[in-house]
Parts: sequence; C-alpha cells; structure tokens
Amino acid sequence: MKLLNFTVIGFIALSFFLIEHSVKNVMRNTLISEPKVQNSKREAVVNFARKYMGVRYCYASNNPKKGFDCSGFVNFVYNHFDIGLPRSSSGFKDIGKALNPKDFNVREVLIFYGYRDKNSIGHVGIICEANGMQSKFIHASSGKEMAVIVSELGSAAYTRRFYKCIDPFTL
Repeated sequence: MKLLNFTVIGFIALSFFLIEHSVKNVMRNTLISEPKVQNSKREAVVNFARKYMGVRYCYASNNPKKGFDCSGFVNFVYNHFDIGLPRSSSGFKDIGKALNPKDFNVREVLIFYGYRDKNSIGHVGIICEANGMQSKFIHASSGKEMAVIVSELGSAAYTRRFYKCIDPFTL
C-alpha cells in the first residue's frame, strides 16, 4: 500500500512539474515571439507600401490606378491592414500620441506642416527606415518627382516642416 501511495504521489508531483515547465515554455515563447509579430506587421506595412513606388502623384486620389496624393497613399496602405486613417492630411493634426524621435519605428506615420503654411498640416508619409530625425519615409510627393518615392526626414525640406509622428496601430 505504501508503494502505491508513493507511486501516486510521485506521479502527481511529476505531473505538476511537467505542467509548470510547459506553462513556462509557452510564456517564454509568447514573450519571444511578440516582438517578431510586431516586426512582421511593421515589415508588412512597408513592403505593401513599397509595391507602389513610382505610382504617379494625383491630387485627391487614393486609387493606385489613377495615382495618389500623400494622404490618399497613407489612407490606401493602412486600409489594406483594416486601419482607417483620415483621407486628408489636415485630418492627421489631432490624432494619435506624438512620439519622441528616438522611439520612431518602421510603419509609423510622419505628419508635416504645409510647404508654405506653418499653421496647417499639409503632408504625411510612412517611415520605412527608422532612425529618429534621420529616418526615411515613403510618400506620394507632389514635388519634382510627382510620384510615390522615399525621402529623408533629415533633409532641410522636411525637418523644418516636421509636426509629429504617430503609430496608427495604437489609435
């Protein structure tokens, strides 16, 4: 009888050990894979956006067959990921929490004042290479390129117009 009791107690103890070990592995794997999931979402946004490099600029359009304006491009990209963003650049002024440049990440949206008007929002783009105020972003440019291109936030044209950066996945 004592042998049976020791066997049952041993089996129960072994079961608890195995369950605890399994739970710890699941927790560890979840913690390890979470950043990978975040990174894959970030990469997916940028990879999708890059498919439209060179698509011509077209004022008031979010249709890749016609072309994009800046907010139309950002709206189109994020709609693909079921995230609704404003259709006009001015709609970005009061949404999202402004991020510190050292915390910028790929897929976040940069928001700029207008080219001639420092009182209103006039341009938006998506970070494709994060490096604080030296980040690169993809956007529909109405400049000489008149197309979806990659530009540097650190350039004089964009640094002086920078308003804020937001993460649309946290809205």
